[in-house]
Amino acid sequence: HPGEPPPSGEIAQAIRGTGAREVVLLPNDPALRHAAAVAVEQTRAEGIRVALIPTRSPLQGVAALAVHDPDHRFDEDVVAMTSAAGATRYAELALAERQSWTSAGICDEGDALGIIDGDVAVIGKDLAATAERVLDRMLAAGGELVTLVIGPNAPAGLAARLETHVQQHHLAVDTVVYEGGAPDRQGAPLLIGVE
Repeated sequence: HPGEPPPSGEIAQAIRGTGAREVVLLPNDPALRHAAAVAVEQTRAEGIRVALIPTRSPLQGVAALAVHDPDHRFDEDVVAMTSAAGATRYAELALAERQSWTSAGICDEGDALGIIDGDVAVIGKDLAATAERVLDRMLAAGGELVTLVIGPNAPAGLAARLETHVQQHHLAVDTVVYEGGAPDRQGAPLLIGVE
């Protein structure tokens, strides 16, 4: 069901459906963590080697997949993937649906919210300017690679503006851009990952 996490039985079925003896599970969402853990227990009992990497965002999943090496031993591969996911901070830009209290103060309906590692950290009127502030805050702690996932309802030119911002203000940081999401889904206009 859209907007609802799949039950553990469905996840277990998907694990069995791979036909593989070794499976790595990337939930990419804190809401999926419990169901994923139950599915792992169920399928392990059936003799499938399953590793659950506790990814909290699709960006941590992308980072884990980037270092996946099918030539490595399963355990080594899982350690490398877990480490890459853990080294990735993530943010989401969203538009406030109503006035509310947040960890960064009061936001009004339509405000741009910069949510870093699950908490509202930046509030602004303009999505692109708010995204730049989020990037600066995330890169203040260091970083080598910025991943931008541009949602279907993001303003035109957002990716180019943010790439330019990173080039001008954060030397030696690379940027990769992905187009994300189906146009009919109400996804976030922008996801940001920093490794």
